[in-house]
Amino acid sequence: MRRLILVLGAAACWACSPPEAGPVQAVKVAPGEIEPSEWAKAWPLHYLGWGMTREPGPAGKSRYKRGWDGRKTFDRLSEYPYLALLFNGWGLGVEYNEPRGHAWMLEEQVEHVDRSRLKAGGVCLSCKSPYASRLAKELGRDYYARPFDEVRARIPAKHRLLGVSCSDCHREDDASLRFDRDFTLGVALRAIGKDPAKLHPQEMRSLVCAQCHATFSIPKDKEKRSVGLFFPWQGGRWGRIPVETVIANARRNPEWTQAVTGFPMGFIRHPEFELFSYDSAHWNAGAACPDCHMPYAKAGARKISDHRIMSPLKNGLRGCLPCHSQTADELRERVFAAQDRTVSLLDRAGFAAATAAKLFELCHREQAKRGGLPGLDAALYARAKEFYEQAFYRLAFIGTENSAGFHNPAEALRVLGDAVAFAGKAEALLRQALAGAGVKAPAKVDLELSRCLDGRGERKLGFDLSVEIKDPFGTQANF
Repeated sequence: MRRLILVLGAAACWACSPPEAGPVQAVKVAPGEIEPSEWAKAWPLHYLGWGMTREPGPAGKSRYKRGWDGRKTFDRLSEYPYLALLFNGWGLGVEYNEPRGHAWMLEEQVEHVDRSRLKAGGVCLSCKSPYASRLAKELGRDYYARPFDEVRARIPAKHRLLGVSCSDCHREDDASLRFDRDFTLGVALRAIGKDPAKLHPQEMRSLVCAQCHATFSIPKDKEKRSVGLFFPWQGGRWGRIPVETVIANARRNPEWTQAVTGFPMGFIRHPEFELFSYDSAHWNAGAACPDCHMPYAKAGARKISDHRIMSPLKNGLRGCLPCHSQTADELRERVFAAQDRTVSLLDRAGFAAATAAKLFELCHREQAKRGGLPGLDAALYARAKEFYEQAFYRLAFIGTENSAGFHNPAEALRVLGDAVAFAGKAEALLRQALAGAGVKAPAKVDLELSRCLDGRGERKLGFDLSVEIKDPFGTQANF
């Protein structure tokens, strides 16, 4: 009798339930939802991994990309002092630090870097905020030109410090991959003949990263206000976007004036996708960015991609070992060897370009002092300027790329080798032109790097600027 009552009671309760009640349904994320905690209800383990990008990375694992260790932010301008000279004239010449994890992207830009880094305007949100596409569509040209704080104020208050999050890379219904920034990446893909609607899933796994880990140019109007943003890929093709193509397109859009030379310049920023995708060994093997930076991890009985995105060096090279027969220690030494070669040549190219830049400064100073240099050979000067700019852009390409060359070691060395050659040609031609104009150039050029390193912003981070920084190539007499 008791069993019968229980059965009837259960039946009665079922009958009284609303029509939509029934088996437990999977949690759904609402269309257009940006709040990460709402995505966490459907994918809690991935959310926890993403949240861990706010934590300091493992210390002492990477030789060149140390990031943030919880105590100190590493100052790249002090570590590579020639960049302080060559980037002097705009934000990166004031402050250029190793970044923290992805969850810090916007907060770090708003609260932890010098305000000079925000002068480009609202366009700076294009990589930093998941609202970028909405703001660009809503504001049009004003999205790029209006002040950064004014555009950011249009973001809902609770998300004004929210950096990259779930909606940047995933669809709400099934978490499949997508890229949210068609106004930048989509346009760039179409420019090289790649249809964004026909991407292979493995291609998409790299392109969600390429939304931000690619270089871009910011066209300016006559008042130097930003009027757009584009990836300088025009003339390239899928898997073949060479540095020469990037340079040619970036140079058409001067964004700033280099202080040491007075030249209007474009710029190249963190071209990870361009370097990796240009015929690299891992690209040709079919690898995608998450294979190395988001390897699968075991979470209880499940296997998920590790959303605490970091250098493979910092997680025991878990992404490398499934494909390589060597031990983690052996692979680490191979990575360090490739990076050592790149950084050695980067330093050589950097000091060579800085030397040429200081000679241009000397030339311009003498022109101003003497009211002109009638004996200066204009053709020699023009060729020297062209070679110098070719050296600068190649140096910027590898110097701002975030793998110390490992994404494509052979190409990194080719680019830097060309930078060294162009800088040497620029120096030789300019010395010849100066001699013809009666200007005596010093045999050993004083780079005066402390002038660029000292007092360059409101905040001081990282290295002690009072320590002596060695110049291994003897290009500076006094630092």
